[in-house]
Amino acid sequence: MKRMTRAERLTMVHGTVTGIVTEPGYAGSVAGVPRLCIPPLHLADGPGGVGDLISGVTQLPAPVALAATWDPGLARRYGAVVGAEARGKGIGVALAPTVNIVRDPRWGRAFESLGEDPYLTSTIATPVIEGIQSQRVIAQVKHLAAYNQETNRDTAADDAIVDERALREIYLPAFDAAVHRAHVGSVMCAYSTVNGVPACANQVLLTDVLKREWRFPGFVTSDWYADLPGTSAAAAGLDMQMPDNCMFGPALDAAITAGRVSGARLDDMVRRILTVMFATGIVDHPSRGTIGDDVRTAAHRTLAREVAAEGTVLLRNEHALLPFDPTRVRSIAVVGAAGADSFHVGGGSATVLSNEVVSPLQGIQERAGASVRVTSSLGTDPGRAAALAASADVAVVMVGRADAESHDHTALDLDRAANRLVDAVAAANPNTVVVLDTGSAVVTPWLDRVGAVLEAWYPGQEDGHALAAVLFGDVNPSGKLPVTFPASLADVPAATAAQWPGTTGNGVAYSEGLQVGYRGYDARDVTPQFAFGSGLSYTTFAFRRLQVTRSTSTGRVKVGVDVTNTGGRAGADVVQLYVGYPSSAGEPPRQLRAFRRIRLAPGHRARVNLQLDASALSHWDSRRRRSTASAGDYEIFVGDASNHLPVHATTRLTRTRPGTRAPSPSAPPAAAGGDASDRQRCPADGAFAMANGVLSTPVTP
Repeated sequence: MKRMTRAERLTMVHGTVTGIVTEPGYAGSVAGVPRLCIPPLHLADGPGGVGDLISGVTQLPAPVALAATWDPGLARRYGAVVGAEARGKGIGVALAPTVNIVRDPRWGRAFESLGEDPYLTSTIATPVIEGIQSQRVIAQVKHLAAYNQETNRDTAADDAIVDERALREIYLPAFDAAVHRAHVGSVMCAYSTVNGVPACANQVLLTDVLKREWRFPGFVTSDWYADLPGTSAAAAGLDMQMPDNCMFGPALDAAITAGRVSGARLDDMVRRILTVMFATGIVDHPSRGTIGDDVRTAAHRTLAREVAAEGTVLLRNEHALLPFDPTRVRSIAVVGAAGADSFHVGGGSATVLSNEVVSPLQGIQERAGASVRVTSSLGTDPGRAAALAASADVAVVMVGRADAESHDHTALDLDRAANRLVDAVAAANPNTVVVLDTGSAVVTPWLDRVGAVLEAWYPGQEDGHALAAVLFGDVNPSGKLPVTFPASLADVPAATAAQWPGTTGNGVAYSEGLQVGYRGYDARDVTPQFAFGSGLSYTTFAFRRLQVTRSTSTGRVKVGVDVTNTGGRAGADVVQLYVGYPSSAGEPPRQLRAFRRIRLAPGHRARVNLQLDASALSHWDSRRRRSTASAGDYEIFVGDASNHLPVHATTRLTRTRPGTRAPSPSAPPAAAGGDASDRQRCPADGAFAMANGVLSTPVTP
């Protein structure tokens, strides 16, 4: 730092793009300082692998599929693959993971996030970050904060009006975990505006909470062309502007000279970036990889297949239709366009390319072998598809929905053609299996007319192999839903126009507060189609002998329960612990606070021990600005779905336990209004057009 000129320091805090990128390549780059052996820093999209239309990489299942595994160990391996392939391409910062809460299943980017629950999101995101950073690549967790829709994004209309308690309990915990548990190197701020202030210039989020209260030592990067009120974003806590220098280049230099931004703030920005680069090993051990290198390996492909299979959720299985019995199933009809060209990847910046995708039809044909006749139809003519299904022992209908950045859905239905196809095939063959390839929850009006339903999400390049393994029982499905599937759009907690997508002049009302996802369904006593945390298996499990003990000295609660595989197949289950709080706490009825995935052979039993620390019993007290555990009775519920908690007990906290108080807000940054001329030079959001959800030729801003 002492040897760097101001010009060199300014070079470190912005991207190098001078025009709109039209070719596959890094999402952004920082030039570095060759004179001092500081290498350039390349950034590339994730979070389901290396994005930005770069070839020669593994197309992993979408992060929502990873979340459906409820498996932190698998999540770390997933992160390690992302990190290894990023490093192999010369990338220093992987723009992953996405930890924004799925406030509403209509969100176009739900597939690249980790579900609706902050505890599940935190527990899966932490090992992903650790895995990425184990490969000498900086993870950049995104998007801070309250970024939950694409409609009107990066405009004043997308102003999240959210109270502090909801921020602290729903939308910030995953970022807190990324900082304190995973030691993430970087944070990306969001397109959204939060309580009237753009997230990338929001002093409360970037400085007061992230840097002062949480003592985050890393750097904050703007989302690409995020709405910024001039160079005052630097004073508010933004450290790096992407992808060009429209605000943190000459404009920031002039602002420092004029005293609108302090030189000490520039030094802090640079110090944070360099510190993480050194700590991660990017300077001492620079990558020799280039963007054109092929970084795929057999191990990475195996991991992709494992995540896709383990994340598949069995939603319905009447009369044990699945797995296919080879003595009874001699013919299979695979119906639907998705069977040949499935919805295997989401769109936008999270798109990962692959030229070796295994289609469901291909996977089923390979697994079925010569003794089983496999026929197929694209399903464009429901009548012909029904006739084909009628001639087979079982029918597999592949349907899905395309999710993408920059686009939200207005409904939860599949398109009419897909629903008509399911109806026609189910009427022709009662042994119909519907496979959903979606990024989040959809409604299933044909549910009672089909034999089985699998949610496969966006399963990546190993789609067909993973699906066939589940259909034929090579893998016993053990995925659990990370999002609630409602019976209708009217049931979602943010159902009003004021809540989603907001109304002109009033922003987006987060008036449901804490009642997000399953919390909202439970609080309103609304029965969903498929509950959060649910998922069937080819075997069964029983829960017995719940024991709860609390340490009076530490406040920790230890919970033990016996879990038995009572069926005839080996399989895995996810033991889930939910806490019900005293009424004085004002919390939703039950909240996930611990879980563990276990695998058991038929007839085997295991004692599962879980532990709750003081924070698991706490809520945010906005008046005192700190977390607090209220005195009273806490109910402990244990089972394997939010609506299947067969054993429960009560533990009592005899006195209130206050947590650490949040620091008082700091003084507003200098020149809070910024310099209007700074903003005018930045391209508008939407400078990149989306075609079928994939980044394509740019349009003129």
